[in-house]
Amino acid sequence: MARDYYEILGVAREADKEEIKQAYRRLARKYHPDVNKETGGEERFKEINLAYEVLSEPETRARYDRFGEAGVGSAAGTGGFDVGDMGGFADIFESFFNGFSGGAPGGQQTARRRGGPVRGDDLRLDLKLDFREAVFGGEKEIRISHLETCTNCSGSGAKPGTRPRTCSTCSGAGQVRRATRTPFGSFTQVSVCPTCNGTGQVVEEKCEVCSGDGQRQETKKLKITIPAGVDNGTRLRVSEAGDAGQRNGPPGDLYVYLFINEDAEFQREGINILSEIKVSYLQAILGSRIEINTVDGTEELTIPPGTQPDTVLTLESRGVPKLGNPVSRGDHLITISVDIPNRISVEERELLEKLAKIRGDRVGKGGIEGFFGKVFGG
Repeated sequence: MARDYYEILGVAREADKEEIKQAYRRLARKYHPDVNKETGGEERFKEINLAYEVLSEPETRARYDRFGEAGVGSAAGTGGFDVGDMGGFADIFESFFNGFSGGAPGGQQTARRRGGPVRGDDLRLDLKLDFREAVFGGEKEIRISHLETCTNCSGSGAKPGTRPRTCSTCSGAGQVRRATRTPFGSFTQVSVCPTCNGTGQVVEEKCEVCSGDGQRQETKKLKITIPAGVDNGTRLRVSEAGDAGQRNGPPGDLYVYLFINEDAEFQREGINILSEIKVSYLQAILGSRIEINTVDGTEELTIPPGTQPDTVLTLESRGVPKLGNPVSRGDHLITISVDIPNRISVEERELLEKLAKIRGDRVGKGGIEGFFGKVFGG
């Protein structure tokens, strides 16, 4: 089925060169294989590149407008195009994506200037915290495994005393070009040099420590600061703690994702802390002062006389500190549960029956529960 290159890029047929370029840049970022892992994403990326290759050059665009895909010959069939003054697809790609890491921690680098420095990859670490660690923050020691520059060869990959040589396949350019002649003109396809993998250099005598990679996998300890008030899914960035860069490139970053363990006594709702306490029916009727647990330690709580079941009492500023502003804290909300006994002593029953008579409540054998219901608003 014939493909409409204008439709692929989402531009009108009268779109100018700059509009086509902007549309290509937007779509290429979205569908690049290092970013988009969806099924069919790679084919979509190739289709976008092909559409841009054809429409970005006035001559090939004119032939396409007149004859369709048949008019652009092998340019439409192989993905090659007349580089003209554009320096080849690799240069365009580097211009668009230089420094673009995919927008997500752990993404592979998508741009590397031939033979130049390459930034290291970002890393991700999932870290579990106890409830109080998340509330108050503090220092935490972690261990990460990452790539470090080989100290034996200083990252060159070559055996000490030797140096990499210039790649003879690409003469150090890191790219190879293949020209194709067609009835419509000469087209050039640019690709990464298969001999040096785009570095422009070949290591003949490899470093014995890193096997010529220039990097080694190492495990190291780091101390990181956990801010007060973090929650599930909070992401911390540790600058330059990711994989080491290549050819003196800067290291990547470490992204730490936090997950909070559940607590047996406390729950969290935003910056408020929730808990439940049980009081006796007498404490609820008469009122009392009791000690309860908070994240700050024990606190005295006043139970007002006549407190009903499921009443919520508030301890202000005893909740979670607001992330980024630890001086401001939420509240601790305590739900009151009234413990009504299933069995009472003979003496207790006599006293309660006297109380029921004073109140004018009719109770009999097994009817004391009705009395409790009236006492607690049932």
